[in-house]
Amino acid sequence: MCLSIPSRIVDIDEHNNALVETLGVLRKVSLDLLDEEAYAGEYVLIHVGFAMSKISEAEAKESLALYEEIAEKMRDGTIDEAEGDMGFANRPH
Repeated sequence: MCLSIPSRIVDIDEHNNALVETLGVLRKVSLDLLDEEAYAGEYVLIHVGFAMSKISEAEAKESLALYEEIAEKMRDGTIDEAEGDMGFANRPH
């Protein structure tokens, strides 16, 4: 399973690479695999350095709020790492 945290496009260069912000971290990703043009301010989902799809601002903000809620619950001990793995740690192989 792969999870992708929504990333906001900050800038796009002449080579179709974007500087994106993901939870306060900046990184460069390629926009070459998107099937539509992307613009600064829009949100994308990234996999191994490539933006795979665009996501609406509303969907991005909802996802980011859920990630923050999970992270806060892990920080304060409400859930531990085993619970935060969505049940995969104790799943029979």
